[in-house]
Amino acid sequence: MTGTTPVGLDHVREVADAVLYEGYLLYPYRASAHKNRSRWQFGVLGPPSATPASFAEEPGMAMECLLSVPADAPGTAGVTVRLRFLQHQVREVRRRTEDGGHVAVGELTVAGVAVLSWDEAVEREVDLGAVPLNGASDQLCTVAGGEETEPLTDADGVAVGAVVRRREPLVARVRTRTTEDGGFLRLSVSVENEHAGTVAGKDAAIRVSLIGTHLLLQARGARFVSLREPPDAAALAAARCAQHRCWPVLAGAKGATDTVLGAPIILYDHPEIAEQSAGALFDSTEIDEILTLRVMTMTEREKAEARATDPRAREIIDRCDAMTPGDLQRLHGLLRDPHGPLPAPGPATDPDTPGATAAFDTGGAPWWDPAADAAVSPGSDSVVIDGVQVAKGSLVRVRPTRRADAQDLFFDGQVARVTAVLSDVDGGVHVALVLVDDPAADLHDWYGRYFYFAPEELEPLPAGDPGPPIPDPPSPEFRKENPSCDSSD
Repeated sequence: MTGTTPVGLDHVREVADAVLYEGYLLYPYRASAHKNRSRWQFGVLGPPSATPASFAEEPGMAMECLLSVPADAPGTAGVTVRLRFLQHQVREVRRRTEDGGHVAVGELTVAGVAVLSWDEAVEREVDLGAVPLNGASDQLCTVAGGEETEPLTDADGVAVGAVVRRREPLVARVRTRTTEDGGFLRLSVSVENEHAGTVAGKDAAIRVSLIGTHLLLQARGARFVSLREPPDAAALAAARCAQHRCWPVLAGAKGATDTVLGAPIILYDHPEIAEQSAGALFDSTEIDEILTLRVMTMTEREKAEARATDPRAREIIDRCDAMTPGDLQRLHGLLRDPHGPLPAPGPATDPDTPGATAAFDTGGAPWWDPAADAAVSPGSDSVVIDGVQVAKGSLVRVRPTRRADAQDLFFDGQVARVTAVLSDVDGGVHVALVLVDDPAADLHDWYGRYFYFAPEELEPLPAGDPGPPIPDPPSPEFRKENPSCDSSD
């Protein structure tokens, strides 16, 4: 087994930037929106001596990952560490007064365009270089503060105000250490905000915090081991790796083992930006298509405020406004066979190309409609459970077992009538049903509100036979002692 030579980080940075800016600015991308008054959700390392009233985040994060180092090259193997985060930047708009001074304002209209006071951020990346794999390291990282002033002039060139941008200095300490563990090398990396002095107030705390903090590690002459799906030989060592507010995953191209992304949110190995995504929307838990359509519903006044809020918001609004029908179609995604080869890109599936055909042609039926695929018929399809053919109309008893939630557990032992047997695009089978004793069962069946269970969670019952009786409800005496069981509450 030999190590690999690290490749460029451009591909990894695309994903890392999505982590960096997650929650930076949320729809509707306006400063006046309530959701944008409480920002910086992830990876915030607050000052260590903040007062309780500051509601500052804790100052540290730490991660542990595993390395496999070839026995014939322990001296040549190495890992480089990069610390990435956002530095808070105040953007203060000042209006020029008659005496030539300036006064801070929330908004100033200059040549017909609104200029807003706002909190921005500056990307920072600290290259810590190679860290030892046979011991520990301790490095202090400092980022200077600063202030810049941008004059504002009207259409005639007359000074009407200024934009002042201010940043506080930041101090962080990064420590690493290595430990042998079952034939592997466990690498621990911790980051601590070491801002000196007491900080009072929420705004003051965020100004000296590291925001969106994450780590990029690259191995040379060694390879990282997946902690999500470790090989059998590394399973125990992987289980002993401890994480604190930072979770390492393999990054880069599929199969690559030379790069790890330590993110403040839990990701899967080799995370990717969807190829249909045209640009950042700063809310990766949402769907690009939904957010884009929502942006298109904004009034021109709302869009103007979003553009004035932040340059990145302006990019989002302009990009959404310029989208063609083909661009929107691409956002809708494709229905693919998850086990088949990826379709080759080309004009044949480009919605903007005249004469092009859709990647999944359903003949006019919605892609989610069973009519789009003649191979499935939920109303007549069946599944074999314990040697019994189960289809629409069959009676079954529910036995929730697979990741059952609280509602599923209430159905344990209930008799249900099957309404359909469905298959998903991954080849899984789901049985739709309504409860026999539910007074609203016919109504649920009428408008298609079903409960879905896996075949192994169901016991087939003979037609017309409800099976063994369900235990009687609690006695009145029990109900009196336990008011929470009283349906009249």
